[in-house]
Amino acid sequence: MMKQHDFQNDIDAIARSKAVPTLLETVQLATGMGFTAIARVTTSRWVTCRAVDNISFGLTPGDELDVESTLCHEVRQYDREIVIDDVHDDPNYANHHCPARYGFRSYISVPIRRADGSFFGTLCAIDPEPHKLNDDRILSMFRLFAKLVGESLDADEALSQSQTELTHERELAGVQEQFIAILAHDLRNPINALKSGLRLIEQGNIDGRGKDLVGLMRASVNRMGLLIENLLDQARNRSGAGIVIERVRTDDLGASLNQIIAELQAVAPNQPIEVDVDLPVPVYCDPPRVSQLFSNLLANAITHGAQGSPIKVKARATKDSFTLSVANGGERITDDKMPTLFMPFERGDDRPSREGLGLGLFIASEIAKGHDGTLKVQSDHVETVFTFKMPNT
Repeated sequence: MMKQHDFQNDIDAIARSKAVPTLLETVQLATGMGFTAIARVTTSRWVTCRAVDNISFGLTPGDELDVESTLCHEVRQYDREIVIDDVHDDPNYANHHCPARYGFRSYISVPIRRADGSFFGTLCAIDPEPHKLNDDRILSMFRLFAKLVGESLDADEALSQSQTELTHERELAGVQEQFIAILAHDLRNPINALKSGLRLIEQGNIDGRGKDLVGLMRASVNRMGLLIENLLDQARNRSGAGIVIERVRTDDLGASLNQIIAELQAVAPNQPIEVDVDLPVPVYCDPPRVSQLFSNLLANAITHGAQGSPIKVKARATKDSFTLSVANGGERITDDKMPTLFMPFERGDDRPSREGLGLGLFIASEIAKGHDGTLKVQSDHVETVFTFKMPNT
């Protein structure tokens, strides 16, 4: 296996820039210079990053020159440009070892700097024939192109950093989702144990106060179970499995809705709930999922509705459609919250002491979609109404 160049990151960064080939070609066309390059220059190394060679100078990306044999070494060392129209006529470089060693008569090199001011290398060009380079337009072009190369390097580094951070965040999110899914799954067992314990207590000889207490405990356990199911559904969605909907024709949906009302009423005994359910025909749905949707909507109304203001539940079924709505009084949902209302982990800030995970409305909307239906909301200063509607065929 070929050993990777120790300046490979810099070589690759220059190679990724789509502008660099055009810049080097433009330099050749504007100046007539036969060899143009971007070089990485340090105190001890001169490395070709990219070159356009029409004089067979023989350098390709990764090739090196002895840094002290180059004039770019002086550009870095003294932090200055070097421009030579013709070595034979130049008082500073006529007898210099570098032109004699590499056989050039015209030369230009300007520094490339990063945004933090650090020296990266040079944009340089040589040719065995003399050329008019000491010209304001030529110098301005080289300075501009060197600046563009430096900015390209900074942009490439920022993009690479962002991609690294994004990859890390995705990996972290994946671990967190796995943890949530495992946690939610493992919590099912203690929830089921609590439900069994409550059933045993109910079968015993307990007074009215005890029955009320058991009812409250059962409602809380059912609420915990719903939160766990919401977490599992979210984990399935994130993994691509989605929420599975298994529709059947049922005559018992009304009883399921009333059971949920009773459970949540036990948690909020002082919150009036008005129920208007009219289901004269079977409903073609996934009963557990519709119950989950309804439980989320009703819990949301209890949490965010005005205390003492009745919550209105309506359910209607015809041979063509099924409609379920939950309305509560209180403050309207503000316009800025509407776009994210059905997004996971988005929570209102009006009732922070009673917030949940922010998954309820999201899961409800996903269940609605799974039934080829819609979940919509209307909110004003009188009431907020969530309406689920789906075809009953």
